[in-house]
Amino acid sequence: MSKLIYSAITSLDGYVADAEGGFEWAAPDAEVHAFVNELERPIGTYLYGRRMYDTMVYWETAVDHSPVSQEYAGIWQAADKVVYSRTLQAVTSARTRLEREFTAESVQRLKDSSATDLSIGGAELGAQALQAGLVDEIHLLLTPVIVGGGKPALPDGLQAQLTLLDEHHFTSGVVHLHYNVQS
Repeated sequence: MSKLIYSAITSLDGYVADAEGGFEWAAPDAEVHAFVNELERPIGTYLYGRRMYDTMVYWETAVDHSPVSQEYAGIWQAADKVVYSRTLQAVTSARTRLEREFTAESVQRLKDSSATDLSIGGAELGAQALQAGLVDEIHLLLTPVIVGGGKPALPDGLQAQLTLLDEHHFTSGVVHLHYNVQS
């Protein structure tokens, strides 16, 4: 059985976007981006909500000349994607399918049948998976900024026991925390 991994780049106060919806403060530098590439390399399937897909589909045709960005584009393009949306009419990237409803049962079947790990992206979809007990690991990249409010990386009311598996400090002040979610 594969693992479902929730990853997020957050402010120190736990937000993935500020009160205005901005997240430019979360843009990783080359060192952090290279680290993220290594985290993402074994992922075989990305699970996204509509807004996260709208952000990530950039990588389908990205014209970024930095080697670390080119590498990430290749990693993203090589993976399957499942987009959960009731309003999106069609997907625009290869290896992508559209599902109208996120259910714990369908995600569990994906975990059971996948030969590779799955990643769930986006705070809202991640919250659903966390609350359903589907997430096996959490990766948080804490950015040295306090935004004071916005979209939280973790849902209110969630209770979970975690085991710290790894931590990594970057020159920029970003800290990566990798947790196992105890079942």
